[in-house]
Amino acid sequence: MRRTPMELAAMASAAVPGLSPRGVAGAPDDAADFTSAVLLDDVGKQWRVRSPRHPEASIRLETELLVLRTFTPAIRAELPFQVPAVAGTVRQGDLRTFVYNHVPGMSLDLESLVAQGGRIPTEIGRAMAGIHDLPQAMVDRAVLPSYTADEFRQRKPNELDQAATTGRIPPALLRRWEHALEDVTLWKFNPCVVHGDLHEDNLLIADGHVTSVAGWTDLRIGDPADDFAWLIAVHEQAFAEVVLEAYNEYRKEPVDPHLMRRAALAAEFALAQWLVRGLAANDEAMAAEAQEMLAELESDIREHGGQQISVEAPPVPLRPASAAQEADPGAPAEAKAAGEPRVVLLGPVAPPQPAPAAVPPRPAGAPQGPRARTEQAAAGPAPGGDGGSAENPQEAGSAGTPADEASTTSLPVIPRPQVERAGEGAGR
Repeated sequence: MRRTPMELAAMASAAVPGLSPRGVAGAPDDAADFTSAVLLDDVGKQWRVRSPRHPEASIRLETELLVLRTFTPAIRAELPFQVPAVAGTVRQGDLRTFVYNHVPGMSLDLESLVAQGGRIPTEIGRAMAGIHDLPQAMVDRAVLPSYTADEFRQRKPNELDQAATTGRIPPALLRRWEHALEDVTLWKFNPCVVHGDLHEDNLLIADGHVTSVAGWTDLRIGDPADDFAWLIAVHEQAFAEVVLEAYNEYRKEPVDPHLMRRAALAAEFALAQWLVRGLAANDEAMAAEAQEMLAELESDIREHGGQQISVEAPPVPLRPASAAQEADPGAPAEAKAAGEPRVVLLGPVAPPQPAPAAVPPRPAGAPQGPRARTEQAAAGPAPGGDGGSAENPQEAGSAGTPADEASTTSLPVIPRPQVERAGEGAGR
């Protein structure tokens, strides 16, 4: 159920005794799941309201309440940003609306975030490092999902099979993703606490600093690359590189060198998950948009070569025969002797220099980066998860550069869904 800002203001008054709204404005959020607003009360204090649009979204907000309660004062003091707190709730039927103490700052769209420059990318990298260094015990206390590296990788083929059964995924993308999932080297990472829904709308910015991180509905122990997937859509590659550099500097644990490869895979596969979600909801318009973006992604990779997301090279491609031989499959052996072989194994053909791929308009209501999920099952708990890793990643010094940094940070821009910004430009 979608609610107007005025309705949210009335619900906030019921949730927080003594709250008297004097102003209200819509706030950007995942429009498929939530309706949000920012309130100004009679003493000048701001509040944020999030109302779920369906029962599954309401469950996610209930989970966020558990998460926020695990942020003890000691944990909050260690973070380089503020974490919001729930001030009150109100239930209407099966749906529960939440009111949060508002933290100064406002979210910016991706282009504005990049345009600000300055210390913003460094601040984002530092904030991400702070999240990934959170104690894993807080996730265990909240009984949230926890995966080892191997468990995380083994879940992906099932999701890939589910996407493939739609019959709407370009075969070239299916082969590309399947090869990456079979590449064991790519999946050697140390699991850590992951935000799970990190993107620009959940970063609050004020005076060139990250003042707060919101949207803690999908916290888990898993692959840190999931929190980097939203950066794959950044046109200015230098911005993402500074974020990664700062992340390496501030992380307390070594960063595996293939993190950005897996982030690119997560960003690409998010489009397939969005397609599956649209079909499951019988939303043909949503599914058609996802299918169009998948086709554009496949076209960009075919035309420009794309970034190889796997560590191991794909099978050696076959260079096609000449046009004359294609027209006459029964060409005599003399033609082969004359230097016209039908197929010659020549090894990988050097791809053309990649050009920036255009990012199509983002569909309203689409999730951010890895937020496109096959409903809550994609973040459901796996048995036996203990947050440990089967193998250690390759060492990468915090102040140094990973051995293959050039290959892991120079990534193609891919089509990316967008969240509807109901209150774009409105004061927060």
